[in-house]
Amino acid sequence: MSIKKIKKIFEDSIRLKKKILKYKTYYVLEEMSIEIAKSIQDDGKLLICGNGGSAADAQHLAAELLIRLRPKYNRKSLPAIALSLDSSTMTACGNDYGFNNLYKRLVESLGRSNDILLVISTSGNSINIINALKAAKRKNIKCFGFLGSGGGKAASLCKSFIPSSTVTGRIQESHITAGHALMESIEDKLIKSKYLILDKLN
Repeated sequence: MSIKKIKKIFEDSIRLKKKILKYKTYYVLEEMSIEIAKSIQDDGKLLICGNGGSAADAQHLAAELLIRLRPKYNRKSLPAIALSLDSSTMTACGNDYGFNNLYKRLVESLGRSNDILLVISTSGNSINIINALKAAKRKNIKCFGFLGSGGGKAASLCKSFIPSSTVTGRIQESHITAGHALMESIEDKLIKSKYLILDKLN
């Protein structure tokens, strides 16, 4: 890859983020953070799922709540589960029921009505994501999405953050920026409500 191509990737990523700011695409993150913080305060939890790189993003964001988001603060763990749980669960479902039913089954078994489901899909058309959203709807679980490529079929099933791109890498870069903004906003709201008491570290 040439230096020129590498530079273009950075420029494209910056251009997409500027578009998100211009069209205020990020505004939906405030609504998401309000609902997720409320869910946690009501003894609910955040369920997150995606495929491939988006599965890694789901695990990354779950870890931000479970462990620690901002290094200068200590706080109690917050309930979040990345549904790409383990290889045994995934391969068992793939073998016995088909991979398209993996997240659906986990939502059905682990999800409760005061939980929140966050799906991450660069296409918005992954069947296992669509099935998970439908399962969540049946359990009255509120659904949010980080989508791409116009949102796909998932857009009609959840309130979503959708960067205006069809390029997987650029969408994922925007998703992780949005994810960090969302997690910080959730944490801020839980601090403000006194649900979280932080110890500042020097």
